[in-house]
Amino acid sequence: MLTEKRERTLEMAKLSSTYATSDFVYHGLVLPFLLLSSFSFQLASCGSIVKFLPGFEGPLPFLLETGYVGVGESDDVQTFYYFIESENNPKEDPLMLWLTGGPGCSALSGLVFEIGPLAFKYEEYNGSLPNLVLRPHSWTKVSSIIFVDLPVSTGFTYATTESASQRSDWMLVHHVHQFLRKWLIDHPNFLSNQVYIGGDSYSGIPIPVIVQEISQGNEKGVQPWINLRGYLLGNAATTRKEKNYKIPFAHGMGLISDELYESLQKNCKGEYINVDTRNLLCYRDMESFDKATSGLNHAYILDPSCEWLDTETSWRRSLIKKYPGKKLLNTLLKLPLLSCRSYVYFLCGYWANDDNVRNALHIRKGSIGKWHRCNINIPFKNDISSSYDYHVNLSKKGYRSLIYSGDHDMEIPFLATQAWIRSLNYSIVDDWRQWQTNGQVAGYTRTYSNRMTFATVKGGGHTAPEYKPEECFAMYSRWISNTPL
Repeated sequence: MLTEKRERTLEMAKLSSTYATSDFVYHGLVLPFLLLSSFSFQLASCGSIVKFLPGFEGPLPFLLETGYVGVGESDDVQTFYYFIESENNPKEDPLMLWLTGGPGCSALSGLVFEIGPLAFKYEEYNGSLPNLVLRPHSWTKVSSIIFVDLPVSTGFTYATTESASQRSDWMLVHHVHQFLRKWLIDHPNFLSNQVYIGGDSYSGIPIPVIVQEISQGNEKGVQPWINLRGYLLGNAATTRKEKNYKIPFAHGMGLISDELYESLQKNCKGEYINVDTRNLLCYRDMESFDKATSGLNHAYILDPSCEWLDTETSWRRSLIKKYPGKKLLNTLLKLPLLSCRSYVYFLCGYWANDDNVRNALHIRKGSIGKWHRCNINIPFKNDISSSYDYHVNLSKKGYRSLIYSGDHDMEIPFLATQAWIRSLNYSIVDDWRQWQTNGQVAGYTRTYSNRMTFATVKGGGHTAPEYKPEECFAMYSRWISNTPL
């Protein structure tokens, strides 16, 4: 499917010409902010096939390409991506662009912990490179996926100028849009494939906006035309008021008493975000709520709460060789327990910071320092307050959507997602019912007349595929093929 040399000149000329006459304005920003006319000078993309990965035995049994696409002013944001071709029928199967949440969590996190074909082997760290194994329920069994490191300073994506290092919701939207059109020019064999945009958690804010911007670009005749069909979101932020639903979720799960729940409702009147300290009764109740839910893993209330420090590269192997004792090793690394789900997050960090791994992934030397799974401490401007109105716009345009929630997630409870979907006020075409895998209940689902499907994943956490991979693969493969859940 991927050719070594691709004909680009004609497509670049078309794209440059189209954008040169475009009159797009988004959020007070003129679309030439993207400087897509620079396509006439260079595509600024570079991809390489990866046949072997350190930690994985033998050649990869699927096609993996990694590379960079320049976006932003003068391509001063070098966007890193992992592209995995469908293991089924790449010529016909859909193409999905996937964004991990955060903002600032690497695409590698989505690839190895959620929906990709690789996973880290759960085994105690002994100083050697962590091992990779195949994931049997990879979404690449039914679609090609581009895992993208955005916004800037996420994963291996870096800025070449200080001004390009600025981060915001709208910049992320523009960069993803620009990335996809440029990537498709460089991969013309995928121009006719159906395209979906997917992601989870924070990505519920930018993705509906990205879909709308791509759609409007198509309507304006921007080339290359993108065969956009819809989007999917998991445990997704939408209104930024999801915390209001933590209280009824906690009550329904038996985490707080009936009396405290009734008092919270009475004294806070349903508003639990930025509580006014002058409302002493509400403030007191919120303190009681925080105390009652402290020590819980809010991402998955069934898991233990595991805290650890991200210091996996602050030491040298020589220390381990000199002091092989596990007690000292754990002190140096401040590791989570092996029984903790976050243990593999540590393994991932050590793996991604290994020089041999970076060479295999074709990471540009000196482009970034330490790799972090999530770079969430870098300043980020939240200039899109809600994505709700964009869901409304996309519904009118007839795009398909799958909105799913792990039902044991207290970070963004399924109740919050149900509430904004219900307020869209679309009629129900397939009412609340079970959906199953292997003859067992995997969750509950409802479909609306705007082609939106909502599904819960029974026993799922904040990133549902991480906790229920088999069930989520069944959900995705059915939905992407237009089959009822």
